[in-house]
Order: sequence, then C-alpha cells, then structure tokens
Amino acid sequence: MTQQLPISLSTAVRGSGPGVLLAHGAGGSVAGNFTTLIPSLAAHHTVVAPDYPGSGATPRADALTADLLADALVAQADAAGLDTFTLVGYSMGTMVSVRIAARHPERVRGLVLTAGLAKADNRVLASLDLWQKLLEDGDLESFARFTALSGFSRGFFNAMPEEQLPAFYSLLAKGVPAGAAEQAAVVQTTDTTADLAGISVPTLVIATLQDTLVSPENSRILAEAIPGAEYAEVDTGHIVMAERPDQWSKLILDFLARHGL
Repeated sequence: MTQQLPISLSTAVRGSGPGVLLAHGAGGSVAGNFTTLIPSLAAHHTVVAPDYPGSGATPRADALTADLLADALVAQADAAGLDTFTLVGYSMGTMVSVRIAARHPERVRGLVLTAGLAKADNRVLASLDLWQKLLEDGDLESFARFTALSGFSRGFFNAMPEEQLPAFYSLLAKGVPAGAAEQAAVVQTTDTTADLAGISVPTLVIATLQDTLVSPENSRILAEAIPGAEYAEVDTGHIVMAERPDQWSKLILDFLARHGL
C-alpha cells in the first residue's frame, strides 16, 4: 500500500484503457520528455503523467530520493483509478520505474526503459557535477550549451544552422526546471542494480546509441540483468524525443501491443 507522502505531484491524465504511468528524466518534465509520445499512447491507454517536484506545476522540494518519487508516482496512479499499469521511464525515470517495480510489484504489468541506467557511471557523475555547478552559479546560458553538447547527437547538433544557435540555446535555457538540481542528485545517489534480477514482467530496454550523457552501455547492463528483457537500439543522442520521435514511439507501441499491455 502506498504510504502518506510529503509531496504531491501535478499530474495530467489522458485517454482510456489499460494504464500507462510515465516517469520523466532529471532536468526534464512531462511536456519536455513525453509530448510527442502521449497522443499515441492515449489513443488506447489511460496515460498518467506526473511531473516531479520542481517540474511543470509541481512545487519544488528540497530532498528527493528514488523511493520517494516511486511512491509518489504510484499515488498518482491510485488517484487516476489504475490498479495496474505499464511504466514508461526515460533517463532518470528508468531508475524510478525499476524502483516502483521493486516496491510495488503487484501493480506493474510491464516496463519500457529508454536511455536509462541502474546507477551512475563515472561519465554520468562528472556530467552531473558540471550540471550542479552551473545551476548553483545560475549560469543557464552555459547549462544550455552543455545540454546541447551532451544531449544531442553530433549529426543533429551540427546540422543546425549557426544563425539559429542563439535561439536554440535560449529555448534550452528556458526549459530548465526549478528542480533540476534536486532531480540530478537522485541520479547521483541511486543504485537500482539489486532490483533488476527480481523484475518478472515484460520489459523493453531502448538504448540511445549516440548518447554521450548516459552511455548506451548502461542500457545493455539493464537488458542483461532483467530476466527476459527485450533490447532495441535507436541511432540518436540522449534526447530521443527530439531526434527520433517516430521511431521511439513505434518501438514502444509495438511492444505494448505485442504483450497486450
């Protein structure tokens, strides 16, 4: 049973049918991570889409953990009337999704884990140290450039006309949520490795092959450690929903249909 929580989340609910619970990434939001995916999911599912503290309309919270976020997301599924659901997690949301499967196994029917990780490797830790320093300094202009460098593939970024770069950086800077630092800290401190072997539901792991923020090796680790997990690859940087939204959506929808989720 979900415990009483010290945080409540701003949540959108769309569609009808079997439940899908979304878990977005650190420094992201439902709008930023799932806008391209939600309409397709909602055509045949009840989609519950919560924003973490400091994202969307959810007030900022000082202390976050993967366990706290996991229980808070399940509480939103409760509020939407979902007894069971498939989790679609992106980036840090894969950690939250795995932790939900460990803490509430009777609720979870399936998992889709994109650009994810079980624990932060040295590259992720170094990147998040830079995140935290830039956010602490309030230097969103540099943060936007770091996001462009680490979030997008070389081909995607270099194809952008130079005269459009200032507007692109401005858009990235405006999209940084107030809770980005606290969300990044969850990635720095979470290790879901011990949870993976106990997952027994259909699972799809999607690796982002040109990802320099969360190496695709992390997705391979997830796929190898989760019993029976399916594995797929997308030739994209970390921000798959910007570079390859149609391919990403098709992988997810085909998986859900194949397993009756």
